[in-house]
Amino acid sequence: MDNTTPKVRTGQAPTPVSREDFGERFRRRFFDPAFDRERDALKRIELIAWEAYEQNHKSPLRRRAGLGFADPQYELSVEWLDARERLQRAESRQKDAATPSRVLVICGSPRNDGTCPGEMSKTFRLARIACDALHAAGIEADLLDLSRLASDPDRRIHPCKACVSTAMPLCHWPCSCYPNHALGQVNDWMNEIYERWTAAHGVILMTPVHWYQVSSPLKLMMDRMVCADGGNPDPTSTGGKDPEKAKALELKGWSYPKHLAGRVYGVVVHGDVAGIEGTRRALCDWLDWMELVDAGAVARLDRHIGYYEPYATSHDALDRDEAVQEETRNVARAVANAVGELRAGTLSMPDRGLRDPRPK
Repeated sequence: MDNTTPKVRTGQAPTPVSREDFGERFRRRFFDPAFDRERDALKRIELIAWEAYEQNHKSPLRRRAGLGFADPQYELSVEWLDARERLQRAESRQKDAATPSRVLVICGSPRNDGTCPGEMSKTFRLARIACDALHAAGIEADLLDLSRLASDPDRRIHPCKACVSTAMPLCHWPCSCYPNHALGQVNDWMNEIYERWTAAHGVILMTPVHWYQVSSPLKLMMDRMVCADGGNPDPTSTGGKDPEKAKALELKGWSYPKHLAGRVYGVVVHGDVAGIEGTRRALCDWLDWMELVDAGAVARLDRHIGYYEPYATSHDALDRDEAVQEETRNVARAVANAVGELRAGTLSMPDRGLRDPRPK
């Protein structure tokens, strides 16, 4: 194999935003006349923000990486180092036999009654049914409600930048793309979400079907989980975000570490017309790829609720459909059983220990 580092292709990046455009975008955040009495102060803050953008203050606070890194003298973001330490603590708790079993239940719907729809989602109701079943089985349930992206002020899951497609080692675990203070890309939720995945012994994904796909909040989270599947835990080995170093490192032979492998999963997909089976398969394929372990056929559920009925009565349809409620409980029960076997070392994993000849 030719290990010559491939050429880094450039030329797509747009020209930097002009001072005028930057200022116009900045000021839109303060359109409310309530800010009028502080316009002079905002002008000064705008200038600081412009200088941070112009000078690329992506990570303004950094410190030396220290022992355990390829380059101990390399300065890393203090925010990234803090996120890494939290993941390490979560991993230690997850592997400690004395800690309670924990399942992360993810509500993927963007709808809740705290924003424009004015009504909670059916997915949230199903998620609470799953949580109750987990509690009844003696399992801690951690409910992650992704609808908060739509209702919480300045809560974000910023898009994945596909660093992995340049070279796998350029994708750091946890993600080092955010926060980017130069671009104002802050308040990213993912470091907390990585921690909650890491601390869990099992995961249940729940989503409605939106245009034959998962919901947009769930897809944002999924894309940002790419660093859990082969991501590089040492940004100093790539000089931060140096694509040439990352390409050379991958070509030397990268192990593509599966940082969340071995956790148990269940899936609940619901829709009203079409797309439930394809969406369920896509979610299960994704989780299988990351080497999570399914909790059996019962734990992989797709169902129509109120098939071709009006949207306005969809919650009534869920009220009537006691079978889908019980099927959701069974997903949680199957995951709870599998988590028990996993922690006892009795969960059947016939492919455990087999070497993958095509790691990626």
